Amino acid sequence: MEKNGNDKKKKILTAVGSVAAILIIYFVINKMLYVETDNAQVEAHAVLIAPKVNGYIREVTVTDGSKVKKDQILIQLDDRDYKVSLDSAQSELLSLGARMKDAEKNYGRIRDLYSKAVVSQQQFDTASANYSEIKAKYDSAQSRVNQANLNLEHAQIKASSDGVIAKISAEIGQLANPGTPLIGFVSSESRWVTANFKETEISDVIVGHKVSVTVDAIPSKKFEGEVESISSATGSTFTLLPPDNATGNFTKVVQRVPVRIKLKNLTPQDIDLLHAGLSAMVKVSIH
Repeated sequence: MEKNGNDKKKKILTAVGSVAAILIIYFVINKMLYVETDNAQVEAHAVLIAPKVNGYIREVTVTDGSKVKKDQILIQLDDRDYKVSLDSAQSELLSLGARMKDAEKNYGRIRDLYSKAVVSQQQFDTASANYSEIKAKYDSAQSRVNQANLNLEHAQIKASSDGVIAKISAEIGQLANPGTPLIGFVSSESRWVTANFKETEISDVIVGHKVSVTVDAIPSKKFEGEVESISSATGSTFTLLPPDNATGNFTKVVQRVPVRIKLKNLTPQDIDLLHAGLSAMVKVSIH
């Protein structure tokens, strides 16, 4: 019985040793072939959309999470004042256009007569100045019409591309002011990953190297990618208060260098799942 017990212990120890050896070999090979980090997140083109003109909000056509198409109207401002301004500018332009044509014809006649020495220099100068003045007023009126058209167009806040409404803070009747964000918008055009590698690892990371990406929220799927670019500065360089090592209280801290990972072969369904800001695990092949 004792012999059988010893044999059993030997088998267990042998099995444990084999598993440990396999794990050690795996980690050694993994360390030699890959550089990885879990300090990474999914990125997307995300913007805060603000109106370019002021006005009371007349209609809100989307809600949080709405999928929208490029040039789809998201918010409609009250545009009656801008329509009135446009009508007024167009009427002024029409009136000045008629006056400019008459002044141009008169200038042409005086110029012909002046070339034949029929009229005086003063008459020619007066006709020329009158035409130049009317033309300048016409050009100014045309600029006002163009601006009025733009203001009327900007009364409709539209999506700049296909995407998703992440957050909206607009209510009917609210006064919208230029530059004040009303919508948080995330484009559906592309996704990439920003991975922050230690400065001791960055020498092994080269643009073009293949990358395997796992997103915490989608553990069942691996995404293929490649190193697209490596930042020329560490992440701490652009912080609000970058560290000053000249103060005398120096403590060496391993810095992180941002690396942009281009995700390849993404489907529209993949983009829908890859929400901006999700945590990811990045493994870069270094050979």
